[in-house]
Amino acid sequence: MKFSYFSNADNTYRNNTRTVEDLLLQIVDQAVYAEELGMHSAWIGEHHFNEFGTNASPEIMLGVVAARTERIRLMPAVTVLPLHHPLRVAENWATVDVISGGRVDFACGRGFDKHEYDRFGIEFERNAELLAEELDIVHRAWTEEGRWSHDGAFFSFEDVEIVPKPVQIPLPVYVACFSRPTVDMTCRRGFNMSIAPFAAGMSFGGVDKMIDYYRENCAANGHEPGVVNSSIFLHFGDTPEEERAARERQIRFFLENALPTMRTASKAKTKSYDYWHDMADRVSRMKPEDLVSGMVLLGNTQAIADSVGRFAEMGIDELGLYVNIGLKDPQRTREEMQRFMEEVAPLFPEVGAGGRIAAE
Repeated sequence: MKFSYFSNADNTYRNNTRTVEDLLLQIVDQAVYAEELGMHSAWIGEHHFNEFGTNASPEIMLGVVAARTERIRLMPAVTVLPLHHPLRVAENWATVDVISGGRVDFACGRGFDKHEYDRFGIEFERNAELLAEELDIVHRAWTEEGRWSHDGAFFSFEDVEIVPKPVQIPLPVYVACFSRPTVDMTCRRGFNMSIAPFAAGMSFGGVDKMIDYYRENCAANGHEPGVVNSSIFLHFGDTPEEERAARERQIRFFLENALPTMRTASKAKTKSYDYWHDMADRVSRMKPEDLVSGMVLLGNTQAIADSVGRFAEMGIDELGLYVNIGLKDPQRTREEMQRFMEEVAPLFPEVGAGGRIAAE
C-alpha cells in the first residue's frame, strides 16, 4: 500500500496567529521531508479566498517541491477544473511534468465551495458539465498529435497545439469523486478515482461500496479499473490526554474551517449536491467522541494500523495522510509523519487490488 503526504492548507480558525505565508512554507518543507521518509507522493490542495484552504496555486507549490526533490510524485488535490481555462491547465501541468522528470499525477474535480464559483463569475450549478468538457480538452491537449480544434458547450477554439507536452504519455489522471454522477463520468472515461471516506459514506453507504461500484462500472464501460486513492486525517495519541487533544483539534477543523464552506454547497440548486445538506448538518452536530476510524486515523500505533488495514481490505491503493491539520505544530507534524512511516507503513508491504496483501 502506498502512503502520501496531503495538505489543504487549512488556516481559517478563530484567534489564529499563524500567517498564510508561514503555513505555505511549512507545507513545502513537509512535502520535501515526505520524500526523505519514503512517501510515494505529495498532494497539495487548491482553494481560494482564504476560506476552506489558503493555497490557490498547487502547480506553483508542487513546482517548488519538484525542484527540491528527485523521486516523490506530485499531485494537486485537487485542481478545481471548472474554475480555469482547460488549455491553461494542460500547459501548466505539462510544464510541471517536464521540470520534474515525469512525476505528475494530475487530479481534478469540481469542488464544493459555491463562493469560489460566485467570485470568479462561473455558474456553480453547471460545474458537472464543465468538468466533463474541460477534462476531455485537457486530456486531448496532452495526447493529440499536431494541431486540433474543439467546439463544445462551453469552449470553442481552432488550430491549437499546447507545448510542452508532458513526459508521461498518457499522464495519469485522477478524478475526485464525492457523488454518483462524478463516479459515472469517471468510469465512462476510465480514469483513476480519488475519494474521501466521509463522502463515500454519505453517497454510497461506505468506502467499500463506492469502490465496488467504480470497478463494476469501469468494466461495464470497457475499461480496466484504475487506482483508487483516498485522503485521511492522521493524529497520533498514546495517552487519554493526547487522544482528547487530537479529537478536539480535529473537531475544530470541522466546525471552524470546513463547515462554513460546506454550507455553501448545500445551497446549490442542483441534485448532485443534495447530500451536502445532510453532511453539513451532521458536521454541525459533531462532537469529539463521534470521530470514528473510518473518518480519521487516530490513536496509538496499533489503533492506526488497524484502521489502515480496514482501508486496505476495502480496496484503497493509496492513502494521502493529512497530518498538519487543525493548527498542529509543524514539529509535531514532522514527528507524526516519521512515526507513521517507521511504525505503521512497514506493516503494509504490497497491497494488491481489492486489498489483498501480497505474500512476503
